Formats: sequence, structure tokens, C-alpha cells
Amino acid sequence: MQYVEETDVKFIRLAFCDVYGRQKNVAVMPGELRRAFGDGVAIDASSIPGFGGPGRSDLFLRPDPSTLCSLPWRPQSGRVCRMFCDILRPDGSPFEGDSRRVLKEAAAEAEARGLRFSIGSELEFYLFKLDERGEPTREPHDHAGYMDIAPEDRGENVRREICLTLEQMGIQPESSHHEGGPGQNEIDFRHAEPLRAADDAVTFRAVVRTIAAQNGLWADFSPRPLAEAPGSGMHINLSVRDEAGRDLLMPLLAGLLDKAREMTLFLNPCEGSYERLGRDRAPGFVDWAPEDRTRLIRVPAAAGEQHRVELRSPDPAANPYLAFALALRAALLGIERGLTPPAPGGAGALPLPASLAEARALAKHSAFLREVLPEAILSAYL
Repeated sequence: MQYVEETDVKFIRLAFCDVYGRQKNVAVMPGELRRAFGDGVAIDASSIPGFGGPGRSDLFLRPDPSTLCSLPWRPQSGRVCRMFCDILRPDGSPFEGDSRRVLKEAAAEAEARGLRFSIGSELEFYLFKLDERGEPTREPHDHAGYMDIAPEDRGENVRREICLTLEQMGIQPESSHHEGGPGQNEIDFRHAEPLRAADDAVTFRAVVRTIAAQNGLWADFSPRPLAEAPGSGMHINLSVRDEAGRDLLMPLLAGLLDKAREMTLFLNPCEGSYERLGRDRAPGFVDWAPEDRTRLIRVPAAAGEQHRVELRSPDPAANPYLAFALALRAALLGIERGLTPPAPGGAGALPLPASLAEARALAKHSAFLREVLPEAILSAYL
């Protein structure tokens, strides 16, 4: 509240996600902040996908002050800030459809067991041109290839602007480049503790779309926007150490493999997701290997803090809070049970679901998902 007063903030966006990971917000004036931090700010839940019907429509947003950041693209006089929020019932109890809380609870359980997880995500997206009415087209911004440079790569300046904006918001980009598809780009940012990593991923999508629009472009995060071009992934990098500093990567990896098929509905939640899996180096089987980018899980050639596994099946349509929470829960199971992964290479590996219907069927009969997800979220996806 002191920051808001001292830096001339006039609007505060109270942000949250629906169960599918789409960011929503309501803006309040500074005079409403005391109420927001106390009782919360009411919203009509019946209008939010997955949040329920009109019979129980009142929910409340209580902001998390640790997520406060200014939106650099808004005016510096009369600033606009944003905070992510907890979603509460009228009696103050947590709302079971709050996917951010699902991740928060998974991370808290890991911490209680003395485990320190770090997560980093790599999100790919396409830039398309707008038509004369400002509507998105399927005409790519350029026709460059993997890691090409300007002038073939026309996304260079857009990526630069995205990275500088992220930096101003406290998110540190590590690298950016043109991807393999026409108009396809990738920006990677530094790993963080799980909740911060998911908040960053949601912020990233908003920043990319905003900067693209300011440049007369449309940013597309769908899994396969062009049938003849590579799909887009949201690769999740995970590492874990215990209180003694020991690396527990192999049981973590084994846990991910063990629950991969059951989790697929939440990592790949739309029809287009299954037009990507098994094609253009996107994984099609429950397998792993060192360095191999065609496998479900890759172990990059890195040491020390960079020693990690990379889960390569998720796509940008996934809700980052749920994707990260399920990855954490599967990893915790692998560590708790001391699981050992099969030999690398994929001999005899089971296939990932080939369709959304198959993924739903696997999720419907998953005891693991029923144990770790609230019924409200599971039923919304089923």
C-alpha cells in the first residue's frame, strides 16, 4: 500500500486463472486495497469457466502482495500494477477450483519433506499478421528457420522487447531465438521455486500477447496452429535436492514416467495437442534418454545446479499451475517409493494417448489424479 501511494499507482489488477489457465483480472482503485487484503474483492464465479453455476456464484479474490509488479507498457503517470490472488469462498475457506492453490499445496508438501524443487519452462509461440480489420490471420510474421537471424528473422525486435519487458517485471530471460516453424519463436527464462515459476509462465503469456499486439501482430500459443509446420511445446525443466544437498533426479524421473499417461489430459488439454504429439520431435511414447530431444523426458548434458530433467510433452495450452503441480506430485511419488527408471532408449515403452478422448479415459480411471486434484478441477476437464 505504501508502494502504491509513493509511485502514483492508480489501478491494481487482481489477477487469477480459470481452471484452464486463462488469466482473468478485475481492476480496483488504491482506496479498495485495504478491503482486498482483508475480506477480499467479490467476483461472479458463475461467469468463469470451470468455477461453477449461478447457484453458488460469489467468490472473493485476496491478493498475494509478494507478486506485486508494475505493468511497464502502461503509463508511468497513473501506473497500473498487478497481483496474483488466492480465491476464497464467502466464509473465507479456499475455493477448490483455484489451480494456483493446488500448486501451492504440492510445493508446501515437498518443502515439508525437506525437498527443494526448481522449475523452469520453455514456451514456444507463433507470431501471425493481422488483417486490415485487426483480426488474426494464419499468415506467419516471417518464414525464417531454426535460430536464423535478421533479416530473415523478423521476430528479433519483438523478442528483444518482450525480454526487456520481462526484465522490468522481475523475470530474468535466459535466451531467445527463432524456432523451426515460420513465425515461431521461443524464449526461456531462469528457473525458480514452483509457485513463482508458474506465476512467471502466466505473466510471460500475457506479456508476449501484449507486445505482439503493440507491434501489429497476434501471438498464438496453441499446440499446432499450422498443420504443415512444427507444433509448439511448453517444456518443463525440473530439478530437486534434499536437505543434505543430494541430487534425486533418477527417482524424480521414474515418478514422471510412472504417471505420464494419466497426467496427459492436463499437460495436453485440447484437440490440437494430439496433432503435435508424436510428430516433429514431439514425444509419442513414455520413454527417456540423455540429450535425446525426441523422448518424453530428456536429461540435458549439464552439471551442478543445471542438472535437471526436461519433460517435453506439455504444450502451451496447459494450465501451468496444474502442469507443474502434477509434475511435482508424480516426482514426489517417485522419490517416496524409491522408483528406478527403466533403461534409456524406450524399448517396449507405452504410447502416450493418441487423442483427447483417450487422455480423458485414462484420467477418469486414475486413482493418482483423484488423490491429488480437487473434484471440481478433475470434473471440469473430464
